[in-house]
Amino acid sequence: MRPFSYARASTEQGAFAILAQTAHGAYLAGGTNLIDLIKLNVAQPDGVVDINALPLAAIETTPAGELRIGALARMSDTADHPAVRSAAPGVAQALELSASAQLRNMASIGGNVLQRTRCVYFRDTSQPCNKRRPGSGCSAIGGDDRKMAILGANDLCIAVHPSDFAVAMLLVDATIHLRGPAGERAAPFLGFHRLPDDPSRDTNIQPGELITALSFVPSPLTRNSAYIKVRDRASYEFALVSAAVALDVTGGTIRDARVGLGGVAYAPWRARAAEAVLIGNPPSRDLFTAAAEAELRAAVPQRLNRFKIRMAKNAMIRALTMVGAPA
Repeated sequence: MRPFSYARASTEQGAFAILAQTAHGAYLAGGTNLIDLIKLNVAQPDGVVDINALPLAAIETTPAGELRIGALARMSDTADHPAVRSAAPGVAQALELSASAQLRNMASIGGNVLQRTRCVYFRDTSQPCNKRRPGSGCSAIGGDDRKMAILGANDLCIAVHPSDFAVAMLLVDATIHLRGPAGERAAPFLGFHRLPDDPSRDTNIQPGELITALSFVPSPLTRNSAYIKVRDRASYEFALVSAAVALDVTGGTIRDARVGLGGVAYAPWRARAAEAVLIGNPPSRDLFTAAAEAELRAAVPQRLNRFKIRMAKNAMIRALTMVGAPA
């Protein structure tokens, strides 16, 4: 491990000022991803700014009826919060199925959104990797590609995004709130994570920025949501495939739908083709199957992960059945 400086910030402006003094600094919240990457020499910050003293951990409903989750709220606290469980059960389920109890007690919501891929080649500095060293190549292509992407990838990178929570947040049309040296901004959560035009950049966060909160407006759609995760073992494992779904079924017809997929794509994957099949039709097993098939039609499997196509279809159908009450 290379030496680095450590400082604890008590205000956001203080955090920005401290980070500006480093050439390659990083913010530290729960540390469950950053510390691993430092130990592996994948991340090599020359300075770490501890932001845990900042007042960014509240989970609250605003006067306008928006549910706001502070970036420093821990995953376990967010999953257990009554407002989250009521407003978006699929989000709570995704958090409960993440990592282990110990990690959920440490990991922050903001850090979860920003976590980097668990691709074995990204984490092995002896291997070429476009995410670590742009232009060096993607060792996963033609290598051990069993856990790699079948959607949203290209010949620069076929890694998958690891967050369960980020996939579930696609269900609620969330807004991500950021603050940095240039001021404060809010952006749609959908589109915050990038596709691999430049694999070294996972998100659209700007240098020096902090995530301060994520927010959404609860609705009949978000309240009727679910999250399914399929993995190699029952805990402490990332998704081979996951499906997050939310349906607004009124008068026997699906009035609105949101579907997200995890474990299969370079970024949290909004399944728009599936949504288009669902909306305007009465829920049924046949409809759910048609939606799943429509979405996975564009899948491009690698040598060892063709099974993910069938697995993703089954996960989507199962999750839709949970919330769709098909006749």
